[in-house]
Amino acid sequence: MEVITDKSSIITFAIPVFFLLIVIEYFYGKYIGKNTYRLNDTVTSIALGMISRFPTMLNLGVQSIIFVYISSYLNLELLSVKNPLTWIIAFLLYDLSYYWMHRMHHEIKILWATHSVHHHGEDFNLATALRQTSTGWLWKWIFYMPMIILGVPGEVFVTVAGVNLVYQFWVHTEHIGHLGFLEKVFITPMNHGIHHAKNKEYIDANYGGVFIIWDRMFGTYIAEKPEIKPVYGTATPLNSWNPIWANFQVFSIMVKDTIKTKSWKDKIKVWFSQTYWRPDDCIEEKNPDDFYKKFNPEIGSDIKIFSFFQMLFTIIVSGSVLTFLSSHTYFEVILFGISLISLTSLTGYLMQGNRFAYQLLFYFSVLSVSGIYYFELINSQLLSTKLLVAQLSINALIVIGIYFIQSISFTKYIDSKTN
Repeated sequence: MEVITDKSSIITFAIPVFFLLIVIEYFYGKYIGKNTYRLNDTVTSIALGMISRFPTMLNLGVQSIIFVYISSYLNLELLSVKNPLTWIIAFLLYDLSYYWMHRMHHEIKILWATHSVHHHGEDFNLATALRQTSTGWLWKWIFYMPMIILGVPGEVFVTVAGVNLVYQFWVHTEHIGHLGFLEKVFITPMNHGIHHAKNKEYIDANYGGVFIIWDRMFGTYIAEKPEIKPVYGTATPLNSWNPIWANFQVFSIMVKDTIKTKSWKDKIKVWFSQTYWRPDDCIEEKNPDDFYKKFNPEIGSDIKIFSFFQMLFTIIVSGSVLTFLSSHTYFEVILFGISLISLTSLTGYLMQGNRFAYQLLFYFSVLSVSGIYYFELINSQLLSTKLLVAQLSINALIVIGIYFIQSISFTKYIDSKTN
């Protein structure tokens, strides 16, 4: 039996619906004059979401081994898959486990290092829901072990986990207001928006996945205050569109603090302290005005168009790998993952205004196509491979076209100055 917290066909089938709803939300926001999307933030959210599926596809970590062991030797067998109550109990137990897992990830820094990815987004929209960690597999499974010990069947566990995660998608929007009595029982866009806010009045609250009742029971519920508008993001902003940096920013801060602080006690405390704590000799002054600023480098229209199509290709290629996973070898999935991380990282670098990324994208695309066809690193007959090759080839052609147009424009500029 294989048990993985987020390896569910429910999620795979839900992904196309997610993207459809994102498109609908975008056009609805434009229609009513309240657009909550920025291209750079959206591209990064989707890139992080696609990358986050690869650790699951590669079955990284020890969670499966441990869950199988528990199911085989420590299982109390209190719940039967044939009993309808098992599904209800499992659903409630999963959400309660999720509450404590989520809460601890906001209260212990080493856990926050993996979860902070989801909170970096400075916009609050459905695309933000896709902004998932790629390092959560390290320890989030620990919080679900009691369910396996009690005897929740594997297929039940995977199903309720998938339903729980899918439910959480729709609560990431600013377009749905108060829902009355429902807000007293369920997580809704209003109370989950508070969870994503970095205002000191709202921070560390509303941890539930489906039910808000846990927060009300354990004293972590906070309602939105009419006079305080939520400001989204993290207290220490990411200030980057790089998905790699997003996954390792907090780890990097902890390593630097460990090296910098002179106290040996603090060198250890850094890793297990509350998320906001830092050693006294590592604290840096912050400009209060930066609290409301969004990271939004100015870029040209060519970069915006290029980044938009990179996002589309990322969705298509990654979706193909996920849909036809059984057709790929383990090594091929690794290579697709490396390609995705490389392309999205370079695109993020480009969206920060670094035009040199065009050259890096060109070289990466040419070398990757050569590796696929001349060294047969990936089966060229796979649909995923053909789509990736198309993306890489178009990348190379677009970069050539951009530099060609720029050279013509520069020549005309020089001619106008000399005449």
